[in-house]
Amino acid sequence: MNPVPLNPISEKLLRTVAGYTGQFKGAYNIRQDSGCAGRRSTDAVRIVPLPQGKPGIEIHVAPGARDETVYIPATVTRGDVHDLTYNDFYIGDGARVAIVAGCGVHTDDAGEARHNGVHRFFVGRGAQVRYEEKHIGEGAGRGKRRIDPVSEIYLEEDAHMTMDTVQLSGVDATDRVTTATLRSRAVLVVRERLMTTADQVARTRFNVVLEGADAGCDLVSRSVARGRSRQEFYSRIVGRERCHGHSACDAIIADEAVVTAAPHLDALSPEAALIHEAAIGKIAGEQILKLRTLGLTEEEAEAKIVEGFLK
Repeated sequence: MNPVPLNPISEKLLRTVAGYTGQFKGAYNIRQDSGCAGRRSTDAVRIVPLPQGKPGIEIHVAPGARDETVYIPATVTRGDVHDLTYNDFYIGDGARVAIVAGCGVHTDDAGEARHNGVHRFFVGRGAQVRYEEKHIGEGAGRGKRRIDPVSEIYLEEDAHMTMDTVQLSGVDATDRVTTATLRSRAVLVVRERLMTTADQVARTRFNVVLEGADAGCDLVSRSVARGRSRQEFYSRIVGRERCHGHSACDAIIADEAVVTAAPHLDALSPEAALIHEAAIGKIAGEQILKLRTLGLTEEEAEAKIVEGFLK
């Protein structure tokens, strides 16, 4: 590995999406413009390149590891960069780990800045994983800023995984795909938050199979759509055994934006309990009025409501 120095744009993006302060504690791999800008393993976390020249890394977390944090952020700092990476996580039985991902794309010209991250998670029995991911697009150029994350999740018996994903601003197009298979008593919790403005497009697709008895999932997307942006939310939960599954799409819509929500539930067992909820609407006038009586302008009141909604 021959890491390249971080450039100023990359450092700024890393501060936003991964809390970078000049260094990361613990294990990390930093990706910049399709190349490695730094990597470190620890006794409990081993990071190695994928075999046969495939772009990306393998992350191995030792069985029984406790309170480890792994940082794997990626940045694209100029136009005409189409970054593709595959990251495979092997989480040992009984391990407890936090994974901080995050991606920032920046272009100051007419070239597209694009990042595609394909993450596969193989989570061992009784392991606990918290995955945090923030996305942002920046730059003054006319080129599109695009981020298309793919997550494939395999949870063994009694494993637990929480995904907290945030799209901050400036991403012109995103297609977020998450698939998961859960064994007995495994649990998957997803909290997605995003905002779109102008002509931006965001698509979310969940496909979760509750394979084992007493498996469970809770998938919640909260979003704000403004301008002429478009959002699409698709979720499918398949219950093959006694299980519990829940998905929800909760969106605030304004201006000429469009939001679509399409749930799909397959109960393949009489003991599968599956629920979907969807709520799409504008900010209630009484909410704005209440905040204006406290001295806020209408714009300030709306900003406060949106901020609280996306927390």
